[in-house]
Amino acid sequence: MVIVQRFALFDLDRTLIDLEHAFLRWAEEFAEHHRLKPEDVAWLVSLDQGVHPHREVFFNEVRAHFALAESVEELWAGYRKRMPYLVQCYPGVLSGLGELRTAGWRVGIVTNGMADNQLGKLRRTGLAEVVDGYAVSGVEGVRKPDARLFQIAAQRCGASLAEGGWMVGDNLVADIAGGQAAGLRGIWVDRGTWPGHDHRADHVVADAAEAIALMRDTHQPE
Repeated sequence: MVIVQRFALFDLDRTLIDLEHAFLRWAEEFAEHHRLKPEDVAWLVSLDQGVHPHREVFFNEVRAHFALAESVEELWAGYRKRMPYLVQCYPGVLSGLGELRTAGWRVGIVTNGMADNQLGKLRRTGLAEVVDGYAVSGVEGVRKPDARLFQIAAQRCGASLAEGGWMVGDNLVADIAGGQAAGLRGIWVDRGTWPGHDHRADHVVADAAEAIALMRDTHQPE
């Protein structure tokens, strides 16, 4: 079996950080601030979980549903300002990424999203300090699954996509298909949000910690 270089890219939201729990906390704060009812929190969560809509679409729905005075941009900007303070890494993520780098791996993060929101998450969680580099679509002007964003992240990590590696993420299109098209092996974090979808991931795991363990085992010396 051909062993690829010790290089791994990770998606951010719902792969390394628990966005669902953070969103629930945001929804509760939002409801309290706007004097909404408890059932309105459930409505916000349901709207978010349905298809994970783009936030501009999401806040258009929210503004109309609750007849809010704030503009969509004001609502969205408030969300982006608050979210970095609410997110946390999944258990074992920070230590696992650090162990990979100690073992000689080059590790990066490649994420779609607005620059202020995603950079805030990377810095507030400590992820920016435990990886070799990262690429954010809102900064670079290109989004996954475009191979150019993977290429930027690889270069920041001092790696070359031509030598292979791994992409770990929860989105079958942006992360897995995108990573594979860029020359990386795909490890899909299956969180049950793609029921019935066929996939061509090289491996399927329950969380990032399992993905890290899988990669380390694959690269153990014989």
